[in-house]
Amino acid sequence: MAASTPWLGFSGLDRLDLRILDALQRDGRMTNLKLADAVALSPTAVLARVQRLTRDGYILGYEARLSADKLGRGMTVFVEVLLDHTTPNVFDAFKAACQANDDILECHMVAGGFDYLLKTRMADMAAYRHFAGQVLWQLPGVRETRTYAVMEEVKNSTRLPLGV
Repeated sequence: MAASTPWLGFSGLDRLDLRILDALQRDGRMTNLKLADAVALSPTAVLARVQRLTRDGYILGYEARLSADKLGRGMTVFVEVLLDHTTPNVFDAFKAACQANDDILECHMVAGGFDYLLKTRMADMAAYRHFAGQVLWQLPGVRETRTYAVMEEVKNSTRLPLGV
């Protein structure tokens, strides 16, 4: 198993900050007291650091990770999208439409043979087919799409390797 490489250039972060961030990635519901114990600081000092990390934008928020399978969204689909024109107004219209659609979980502009990579979660292939016809192919500027239905999810994590 390959070890993660510590990030370089953490501006303004020390080892304790990284340990706090790492602990909160593992358990965002951890109490301040438990977090203080985990990083060997006083609860007051930990609270001040967490507030600073939040204020400075290192902590963006907290959310529960839900079971897509149990909630009827067990099929992951990635979609390559090629736009018909690569002009600012087409990009803006496409981005706005993606942001407004809750079925599109992620939208990334990429370099390479297509313009955007989308991630969706659907109940099944019939639900995806409906989404493709009613939403995806109607998005502004879409010229071509390529669909990749996930057969097996090998790894799914939002944790960033902090090297601590």
